Amino acid sequence: MPNWGSGIGKGIAAGLAVIGAGIGIGRIGAGACEATARQPEMGGRIFVNMILTAALVEGVALFGVVVGFLMVG
Repeated sequence: MPNWGSGIGKGIAAGLAVIGAGIGIGRIGAGACEATARQPEMGGRIFVNMILTAALVEGVALFGVVVGFLMVG
């Protein structure tokens, strides 16, 4: 008898990690747009900080997906 629950668990874990990362990156982008609108002369520095922060969020999301797949076996 196949173990269907493990596949569902993997999908839910990976999906939650990706959804959380998507929301986080959206908020980062919105904050960067707002900050650039307030201080256009700092646009380059804000962009660099936004990219670094988004990369860290993506790293955490990738880690969550990998753990989700390894967790069940």
